[in-house]
Amino acid sequence: MALIDAQVATRLPAQDLDRARRWYSDKLGLDPVEERGGALRYVVGGGEFSIFLSSGASTGAFTQLAFTVTDIATEVAEMTKRGVVFEEYNEPGLTTTESVARIAGNYPSKGTSEFGSWFRDSEGNLLGMGQSIS
Repeated sequence: MALIDAQVATRLPAQDLDRARRWYSDKLGLDPVEERGGALRYVVGGGEFSIFLSSGASTGAFTQLAFTVTDIATEVAEMTKRGVVFEEYNEPGLTTTESVARIAGNYPSKGTSEFGSWFRDSEGNLLGMGQSIS
């Protein structure tokens, strides 16, 4: 199998593609690099994701796409100014303070733990941000 050499890309459903395009541009500062009928393609760092027109919707019960950043507090502050609403959690094992949670454990190559935050796009997809801690 050649999957080990394949590239990976995320697909996110949207009920209103124009609304999603505006949200990603206005709130995250991202614009599609390419489009086709019913879909928008974005490139961020070394990865990519697409938003496609769908009559279905994600449950939003889990993180569907995550951005890795170097300064999560700064990103949260900037995104909040742009109108992004962050999820706040206060449950055993996951508590946010100023929209950021400290998560114990991490992949050994990425540090000892990480900070995380979550927010929903205009289509109800749950997105996340993470920052590794050494």
